[in-house]
Amino acid sequence: MYQPTQDHFTAPGARGFGDVDTWVFDLDNTLYPSDARVWPQVDERITLYVMRLYGLDAISARALQKYFYHRYGTTLKALMVEEGVDPHDFLDFAHDIDHSTIKLDAPLGAAIEKLPGRKLILTNGSRRHAENVAAKLGILDHFEDVFDIAAADFVPKPERVTYERFLKAHGVEPTRSALFEDIARNLAVPHDLGMATVLVVPRIVDPYREAFEQEAVQEPHIDHITDDLAGFLTTCVQPVVGTA
Repeated sequence: MYQPTQDHFTAPGARGFGDVDTWVFDLDNTLYPSDARVWPQVDERITLYVMRLYGLDAISARALQKYFYHRYGTTLKALMVEEGVDPHDFLDFAHDIDHSTIKLDAPLGAAIEKLPGRKLILTNGSRRHAENVAAKLGILDHFEDVFDIAAADFVPKPERVTYERFLKAHGVEPTRSALFEDIARNLAVPHDLGMATVLVVPRIVDPYREAFEQEAVQEPHIDHITDDLAGFLTTCVQPVVGTA
């Protein structure tokens, strides 16, 4: 059983990394810690967008935003369905944030660089957002490409078709790949497709995110859990796959 005092956890019978040649990472709250204050800014921008669109006060807009999130998976999907919102306009607005809070993460960069094979980012955000954040972290150059929400035809994770589109677009064999994600439900389909799955949880409770988004859920579709991505890659992955 995973304990909050543990850095890493591997489930009995978990899929390992010996045959993995493609490493797939979610972006938000996976590749950066909560103290980078990226997601709180994006979340506030989304609330502001909803306020302006509907002429609501902040509290009402926040409530509507969360309703949309739970019903549709993302606020963007809800606004596209309900209001015909231009997704590019929404994404540009939501991701217009201050990147100065993001610190260079040399240990993470070194750990990703040593992974043998391909490295890709799979995000419900935009390519521009992913590239901006990854550049500030100092890890962008280690990635082959970004598969963003536009590439998914604006269908967000955890929809099965999104993963299928990603795998087809990049020629990824799921049984030879691993996915690192911060939300447990986003790992169910990838595991079903054959990917090794790693749930990345925060070290301390993040007050800007909902409880279910940061739970160290132990379910059959989650092979590994960590609250230290760089440490996990260094101590749990690299000794298995080597440094080729």
